[in-house]
Amino acid sequence: MHIVVLGGGYAGLTLVRDLERLLPTGVEVTLVDERETHLVQHLVHRALRRPALDDSLTIPFERLCSRADHHQARVTGLDRDSRTVETSDGTLSYDLCAITLGARTAFYGLDGVETHATPLKRPEHVAEIRERFERVCERGGRVVVGGAGLSGVQTAGELAELAATAETDPEVVVLERADTVAPGFDESFRSAIAAALDEQAVDVRTGTTVEGATANHLLLGNDRLAYDQFVWTGGITGRLGERKQVRATLRLDDRTFALGDAARVVDAEGTAVPATAQTAVGTAGTAATNLTRLAEHLRDGDGFEPRLDRYRYDPKGWAVSVGDRTVATVGSRVIRGAPAHLLKTSIGSGYMGSVGAVSEAVQYALGR
Repeated sequence: MHIVVLGGGYAGLTLVRDLERLLPTGVEVTLVDERETHLVQHLVHRALRRPALDDSLTIPFERLCSRADHHQARVTGLDRDSRTVETSDGTLSYDLCAITLGARTAFYGLDGVETHATPLKRPEHVAEIRERFERVCERGGRVVVGGAGLSGVQTAGELAELAATAETDPEVVVLERADTVAPGFDESFRSAIAAALDEQAVDVRTGTTVEGATANHLLLGNDRLAYDQFVWTGGITGRLGERKQVRATLRLDDRTFALGDAARVVDAEGTAVPATAQTAVGTAGTAATNLTRLAEHLRDGDGFEPRLDRYRYDPKGWAVSVGDRTVATVGSRVIRGAPAHLLKTSIGSGYMGSVGAVSEAVQYALGR
């Protein structure tokens, strides 16, 4: 019996660690990921100002996985009929498979945007953004962040803190096609985030749609906006084509599951859940239970399939950093300042500790 997990992000790593604990002896687990390390992606924006964080945010899979085999290769194709995975290092067969490849930045076919913008997904993106912004700070100029979701807001906040220390007073602009920052969240949370951006002197322009980009201008309908640096956080798409929709069992077909950012999940209450780290970790628990039940069923040759668990979206609250300012929710209450910062830090260090990266969790909690 062989279970293959495609992708070692939040959903994939959490799933693998749960499977290592739940699966009966004799079931093999392979984690396929092209990198050597797991990335704590929801904190990657912090490394824009704190490059030393890179070491805490990237943790080798060999340290985090005990029973599973890490197959370091890029997934290039999946044939669900033959139950095979094509990788840059050959073909793998499986009995059960979980697609947890996460998502890549979506550029929506906008002319010039992918060519001229830097996304913020990996440490190499952080290094590129930091290096370019240092040049902007040297001569003065404007950096534009496309997208005012949580990723865009946090990126703008870090850049604004860097801009505040520059002698040339560079400008940080955020563009959002919706009528508000952090669209999709409650009004009180959105308002607190907008206030934090205003305190950071970030120029937020909502109701503004990017239609294309040249080397030094953004095309905004009939308008043009000059820029010296362009960062894009405008959305996500699947790594193997369009993100597949799955229901609450997370089952894509008899032998395949999809979860985390790799899927559009509709939970047991019929709610389309957001693509967040919380969702990825939550769906991993449900998928681990269901994969274990199916593995035992296939091994034992029982006549009837087991009942599968159904994922229920249960957000624990939100915490977003806007530079040195933090906004968080606890229940229906919005908090700011030191309590919000403490909550944000505890979420990050708590996740690291939960996947076995204890030393990194301590370093992050101590601000090292």
